[in-house]
Amino acid sequence: MAVPSSTSKQVGFSKSCINNINALSGVGILSAPYALSSGGWLSLILLLLIVASAYFTGLLICRCMDSNPSITTYPDIAATAFGRKGRITASIIIYSELYLVAVGFLIIEGDNLHKLFPNFALKLGNLTMDGRNSFAIVAGALIFPSILLTDLGVLSYISFGGVISSIIIVAAVLCVGTTKGVGFHEKGNLVNFKGLPTALSLYTFSYGGHAMFPAIYNSMKKKSQFPKVCLKCLLIMWFCF
Repeated sequence: MAVPSSTSKQVGFSKSCINNINALSGVGILSAPYALSSGGWLSLILLLLIVASAYFTGLLICRCMDSNPSITTYPDIAATAFGRKGRITASIIIYSELYLVAVGFLIIEGDNLHKLFPNFALKLGNLTMDGRNSFAIVAGALIFPSILLTDLGVLSYISFGGVISSIIIVAAVLCVGTTKGVGFHEKGNLVNFKGLPTALSLYTFSYGGHAMFPAIYNSMKKKSQFPKVCLKCLLIMWFCF
């Protein structure tokens, strides 16, 4: 995720919401049913606690950045609190997270597209790559130009595509459940303690968009609206789950 420069245009409430929703939605929606089946119905309590924690930590980030105009990133917050060692530690953690999440998304992209198009392959001279690797490379090449954009106002239009994709996923699940003879059945355990760690990790991953919060906050015209943006986006994502 590119951090907007000081000369980038400031964006309004709606575009900030779109960017935030896109950061939170996606794989989390697809993994929610498995998380629920693993932890049981009472694991939804964990989901509510995670939503509340995500909102509260978002407010803490906002307060940290309000306290000092020179604070624009997580490493800046860590440097203010713990000095140079804090900056280095925070940088390693944040950038490792962003890198590994991006790699994970490319792997998922390759696996899913390979199932849809099992005969697809790339040939470069004498080198032939299978479908999974080919789709991962193609997806990476298509996404690469977006990292050159530093204006979140422009990126919000790309984020809107991600939001539409999430809406389509939710609509597709509802359509299949109500019209294709599948139905919604009241099954499953009330609670499964062995599966709670799995449910907790999947729920937490779904609300792990904090790495983008500082960039979204800095891009807003009215930074006082950031708490409302967080609350609205988290509630929308909770409803989609």
